[in-house]
Amino acid sequence: MSPPPARIAAGSGSWVHWNPASVGDDVSRSDSIDLVLRLFADPEVRVLDTANNYGFGASEERIGAAIREHGGVPEGFVIQTKADRDMRTGDFSGARIRQSLDESRSRLGLDTLPVVYLHDPENISWDEAFAADGPVAALVEAKDVGIIGALGVAGGPSALMRRYLDTGHFTALITHNRYTIADRSADRLLDHAHAGGVHVTNASPYGGGFLTAWPPPTDRYAYGVAAPSIRRTAERAAALCSAAGVPLIAAALAFSTQDPRIDRTIIGMRTAADLDATHELLAVPVDAALLDALRTLESDPRGWQDPVDDWL
Repeated sequence: MSPPPARIAAGSGSWVHWNPASVGDDVSRSDSIDLVLRLFADPEVRVLDTANNYGFGASEERIGAAIREHGGVPEGFVIQTKADRDMRTGDFSGARIRQSLDESRSRLGLDTLPVVYLHDPENISWDEAFAADGPVAALVEAKDVGIIGALGVAGGPSALMRRYLDTGHFTALITHNRYTIADRSADRLLDHAHAGGVHVTNASPYGGGFLTAWPPPTDRYAYGVAAPSIRRTAERAAALCSAAGVPLIAAALAFSTQDPRIDRTIIGMRTAADLDATHELLAVPVDAALLDALRTLESDPRGWQDPVDDWL
């Protein structure tokens, strides 16, 4: 089983604070449920992305409440989640992953989880990940017995993600903050995954909000202060967009959605207003000439999320 095609997935990672990088106020439970119900009826956004650890379980719990209110998951709509370590203790064992899957099934009210990603495996060593009773073995077993459908890997460092894909266990990938107008860390990873038939999802095309406007509304790119080189690249991109009469945020979205290597782009959505805003951005014409100019824009790799030589 492979994840179904979808241009956009709605991300639920910012509904409730759960890690030091979380920003903004928590979203009310009712607003989250209203968003999910709107998504269930949306003709274009047919995937909702969550994780066991988002909001320490609040994201999955709210989605589960919406599923119950709706009377089930609509046909053709996919809830995808991620198997997580224990954020408090750091436990990333096979036993913890089995517990993570059980928690997700209970919160969502689903016997089978259609798509599950191993989440942020950069937090353990390779040997720990592939131990006899480690997280990878637990997920492969869960897939074999039908607890999960498609199995993917979601994480940061591009070279490490490639290494996971090369094991043959994972048919789907989520990379984040590493293929944007300002950061091309995952460029070779996208080539590698696409060539291997892996279903590719690109998350955070706005770099955590940095690429939504110029001047940027935040000094942060991804999980830290934007490097000077990132600011310079974003400023040059903003100038190109201004000359073309295209908002920077619309170009940042099209940069991902119109890349043939990328099957799906995750856009964080906190309320139904974010869903409406995303549809408006998707309707903005972004011509090929502007995208070509953005793709060939020289970007200083010293400020990227991953060092260039990590791929070697």
